[in-house]
Amino acid sequence: MKTRITELFGIEHPIIQGGMHYVGLAELAAAVSNAGGLGIITGLTQKTPELLAKEIARCREMTDKPFGVNLTFLPTVSSPDYPGYIQAIIDGGVKAVETAGNNPQKWMPLLKEHGIKVIHKCTSVRHALKAEAIGCDAVSVDGFECGGHPGEDDVPNFILLPRAAEELKIPFVASGGMADGRSLVAALALGAEGMNMGTRFIATQEAPVHEKVKQAIVAASELDTRLVMRPLRNTERVLNNAAVERLLEKEKTLGANLKFEDIIEEVAGVYPRIMQSGDMDAGAWSCGMVAGLIHDVPTCKQLIDGIMAQAEQLITQRLAGFQRG
Repeated sequence: MKTRITELFGIEHPIIQGGMHYVGLAELAAAVSNAGGLGIITGLTQKTPELLAKEIARCREMTDKPFGVNLTFLPTVSSPDYPGYIQAIIDGGVKAVETAGNNPQKWMPLLKEHGIKVIHKCTSVRHALKAEAIGCDAVSVDGFECGGHPGEDDVPNFILLPRAAEELKIPFVASGGMADGRSLVAALALGAEGMNMGTRFIATQEAPVHEKVKQAIVAASELDTRLVMRPLRNTERVLNNAAVERLLEKEKTLGANLKFEDIIEEVAGVYPRIMQSGDMDAGAWSCGMVAGLIHDVPTCKQLIDGIMAQAEQLITQRLAGFQRG
């Protein structure tokens, strides 16, 4: 299947694996790329630029296909060494970067100078238009259904994607709620050029996370996520667990007086304990409503091949059949 996204990134299928903390390691990125999608290494999971350089090299050993690096620009007091991370990306010969968080404008000239394609994650049309204006090559439009940070506008993809299609000139992919061939065909129908999947890729054989995490996603329904940190305007969609219940209780009790320090034990530094050790109640971890559509743990190749086969069948048979009436 050829779309502007497959052409832009030199990939076979219009499927991107989103950046995910302590999930987007070389094993997963390489498996997705080898299956014809665009695998993504999560930059800030690597504590230093040197470690990111090693992770890129490790991925290179596992695939000769294109892969990218996610770089989230955080509004933090002690900012990560972004120049170092970008240099590691350049030196590693990576030609695709998924940016997220704050506006990546100040880094765009350097990335462009080295022929790196930039896809920026946005949760609103206005942010997508800004990404287009600063020279991003594509955007990942993230609906309210998504795991992680859905923004503060609460617009689901059935509205957000066609709105993006009305406004944008650059290609975009649908992110949030994407799981299978149905998702892909729907995304294309609404104006996207492909899709980005996060939660669905956690529940794969190659995802380097604890088996308990994968099984938690398979066991979850579409009703099992919660929105946390809304009072702090840093909303995150997470899978419900004991820590999330505690966090929500604190939000309710403290109301307008809530500060980040009050919930730090539920949200700070919890990912290694969850993803690597399988301590499922250690804290809040990102998960999309799409968990309700995830029923198995295939290999990345089985997943992507299945998506493309289902999409083709929908387009050529089910949808084509409606024309004959």
